[in-house]
Amino acid sequence: MAKAVWLLDKVNPLNYIKKIDGYIIKKFIGTYIYSIALIISISIVFDVNENLAKFSTNNAPLRAIVFDYYANFVPYFANLFSPLFVFIAVIFFTSKLAGNSEIIAMMACGMSFKRLLRPYMISAALISILNFYLGAYVIPKGTVVRHNFESLYKNNKKNTSASNVQLQVGPGVIAYIAQYDNVHKTGYGFSLDKFENKKLVSHMTANIIQYDTISDSRYHWKAINYKIRTLKGMREHIKTGMEMDTTVMMEPMDLVFSKGQQETFTSPELKRYISKQKDRGSSNVVQYEVEYHKRIATCFASFILTIIGASLSARKRKGGMGLYLGIGLALSFSYILLQTISSTFAINANTPPMLAAWIPNILYFIIAYFCYKKAPN
Repeated sequence: MAKAVWLLDKVNPLNYIKKIDGYIIKKFIGTYIYSIALIISISIVFDVNENLAKFSTNNAPLRAIVFDYYANFVPYFANLFSPLFVFIAVIFFTSKLAGNSEIIAMMACGMSFKRLLRPYMISAALISILNFYLGAYVIPKGTVVRHNFESLYKNNKKNTSASNVQLQVGPGVIAYIAQYDNVHKTGYGFSLDKFENKKLVSHMTANIIQYDTISDSRYHWKAINYKIRTLKGMREHIKTGMEMDTTVMMEPMDLVFSKGQQETFTSPELKRYISKQKDRGSSNVVQYEVEYHKRIATCFASFILTIIGASLSARKRKGGMGLYLGIGLALSFSYILLQTISSTFAINANTPPMLAAWIPNILYFIIAYFCYKKAPN
């Protein structure tokens, strides 16, 4: 029992957080929250000014504007630009510490720059965990609500139909829909071909196929005015009917794709969707793979940009933090720009999605290492 208590005491992280660590963590987190509140507030003002006419024209209810749009607008953009807020927070409060000679006092007492970075890394870890949880599980659900609001009251544009859809819904099973209406969950000109050893064994057609939205099971469709041709050697059996319930391994979300749809999936849903689409031979999964890997890679950006920011602003200089705040902002915006460019290359130039998501981190890790080596000791 005593040994277990001793072991728990050893692994307790609070034993490794000293008073100076707590002081820096409070400064870091406090400045991070303050910078988010300040910049997002400004963003909301500009967004209201830009969209007020659209909201008025489309008669958007005030409750929907506040709770459906802005209540999901704020966490989405706060999480999207979190690396920028981390960088601003580090530059701002570290420069103040350096300007007040607090960092000089710490190092005069024998503290190394490596030891000084400990509370910075703890803070970055807390922010990264929170950002990943929000981005992977919470924000996608809010994004669905925000997109629905935008399609109703802002853009009046939402892709609700698809034509000439062909996909593999099982091993050797190919489905085709000439025209699909996602509003009524109805497809027209449906066919389903089954192959065994590259030979057609069954061909089903239906004038109309409708997804059963109230069924307890998934993949439940209703075929109207159908015909089934079953081929056995040189013989053919034909079955026709007006209406039939059937199971086809596809859902409405597999048929209609809209811009930004990948942002509405949680990470587990993204992983399942990517796997399902790859099994069907679909090529329209690159943006989903990029989104999945980007959510993980962005979390590590907090650590990289924290090291860069602390290394740049830890030295006391004449003229204050203006120059290094400018350098920091330039690096942050260039990181976000590079992230966007690499994602575009992955989608349009066949760059591996995982590599595209991690390219900014790899390049900025090199910059972070160089800045760390040049930091005061």
